Amino acid sequence: MNTIGKNIRQLRQKQGWSQGEVAKRLNISIPAFSKIETGITDVNLSRLSQIANLFDVSVVSIIDTNGENNSNLDEIKNLKELLTSRELEIIKLQKKVIDLYEEREKEK
Repeated sequence: MNTIGKNIRQLRQKQGWSQGEVAKRLNISIPAFSKIETGITDVNLSRLSQIANLFDVSVVSIIDTNGENNSNLDEIKNLKELLTSRELEIIKLQKKVIDLYEEREKEK
């Protein structure tokens, strides 16, 4: 089995989906999807993109040959979410400082 097929199979199993469920979502036959997973069929870029979108991952994570990129992408996603959360906190605090400053100015 080739790396791409293996990575796709792992993504499918992680979701708990059968080959039939994934094939239906991709609008292809079960045998066609099975051939993708087993590496019999080479996947074109548009199909790879469709599969990546289905599993909410990047195309790079599917074609990654060493498996490390998947965990790195998950970590990057988590860090981006944390950064966004922190940025929102900073914005709230900045607004609070501005409000306090304006309130102080009114009292003068």
